Amino acid sequence: MKKYLNKFALGLITLTQFAWAAPSEEVQRLQTEWAQAMYQDSGKAKETHLGKLAEQSRSLVAQNPKDADALIWQGIVLGSYAGNVGGLGALSLVKEAKVSLESAIALNPKALDGSAYTSLGSLYYQVPGWPLGFGDDKKAEEFLKLGLSINPNGIDPNYFYGDFLFRDGRTADAEAALKKALQAPARPGRESADEGRRKEINALLTKIKAGKS
Repeated sequence: MKKYLNKFALGLITLTQFAWAAPSEEVQRLQTEWAQAMYQDSGKAKETHLGKLAEQSRSLVAQNPKDADALIWQGIVLGSYAGNVGGLGALSLVKEAKVSLESAIALNPKALDGSAYTSLGSLYYQVPGWPLGFGDDKKAEEFLKLGLSINPNGIDPNYFYGDFLFRDGRTADAEAALKKALQAPARPGRESADEGRRKEINALLTKIKAGKS
């Protein structure tokens, strides 16, 4: 299972800018710590940090069950944690993440610029299919496109769509999406997440370029 999830960049979705109210301070702290865990920690320290964030996200949602932002970040954190845990434990975590993201969509599909759609789409293409998991490329593309329809210029929706297209063998379209992701505007307060995501984008573009040579 871990080989399917070890790059679970549900590693996941970082917060995008949006036009309405900012997320709560608790959600902002969660996303800041998530970026640290994903892009600064490594090895056992990373897994331990993500495990603590998973518990924090569950506590936050328990206190604010109607907060779509909190539900989205619970899904992101759980998905990221799954990528580090691996095995059967990872599968239970991604299923929990899926429920959290679906709940966020039911409350407010446009919360955090549609990040729930993008996160859910990334789950569908990175999780193995039946009988091990719920992975489904058709559903993945559907949700990723919904995320892009809400936030067409965001770094995360374009990155994840590009990654999906690359895995699907559509390298020209993948390259276009990834280059668009690099053009996304910087997000105030999200410098660490932006830097980490750009490194992932450039690494994938390098892989695509190597395949062409």
